[in-house]
Amino acid sequence: MKTITFIGNGNMALSIAKGLKNNYKIEVVGRDLGKLTAFENALGVEIQKHLLDNFDINDKTIMLCVKPANVEEISHKLQGTAKIIYSVLAGTSIEKLQSNLNTNAVVRTMPNLAASVGKSMTTLTGDTAFKDEALELLGAIGATRWLGSEKEIDIATALAGSGPAYLALVAEALADGAVKQGLKRDDAMAIMRGLFDGFGTLIQDIHPALLKDGVMSPGGTTAAGYGALEDGNVRSACINAVESAYKKAVEL
Repeated sequence: MKTITFIGNGNMALSIAKGLKNNYKIEVVGRDLGKLTAFENALGVEIQKHLLDNFDINDKTIMLCVKPANVEEISHKLQGTAKIIYSVLAGTSIEKLQSNLNTNAVVRTMPNLAASVGKSMTTLTGDTAFKDEALELLGAIGATRWLGSEKEIDIATALAGSGPAYLALVAEALADGAVKQGLKRDDAMAIMRGLFDGFGTLIQDIHPALLKDGVMSPGGTTAAGYGALEDGNVRSACINAVESAYKKAVEL
């Protein structure tokens, strides 16, 4: 069974590892053995644990999950040359990774937190020699999409990488709206979850505009609610959210 070496043990690393643990051996490198043990407990399988200082990455397949600002710092703590580095660092260019870390190849990848349940929407770009391997590896945690440039993956980061937070806001707000009108909180949450589950299936094959038109009858309840969303500039706010997140990714 192939080993994937995670450098970093935060939430994204854990989410990806949960998706990979059944098909790959997991090795995790971090600064604190206590946190590495907590990672292992949360993952639910035995892992190889290593401290960062002087760790040898020679010929390893690396999943880089540290903060973007820490790339230069960790470069001084690693030895050897990696076979391939898969980086999940938002806004961190291939050029910066190659100039700081010794590796034969780099693929930038942006999963999201749904990786932990095998439902990530993961975008990738980088060394095309590793395209097939990258799609297979990240395909273990959900859907994948190879993109043609780093600009595109920065935009995709703003959509799919940050998207769960946007949808969580919408989900919470819709449930709050139902509670405001008198529905019990538990009922509102159960209904909201069912809504998102069904919608997630429908949107795979039907254009959003057609879904909307199929629900909105003339002068009906959906039209009234939809009008309120347009009055609140929800469409514009979503567009601006992606733009702001993309600009931030470029700044990092």
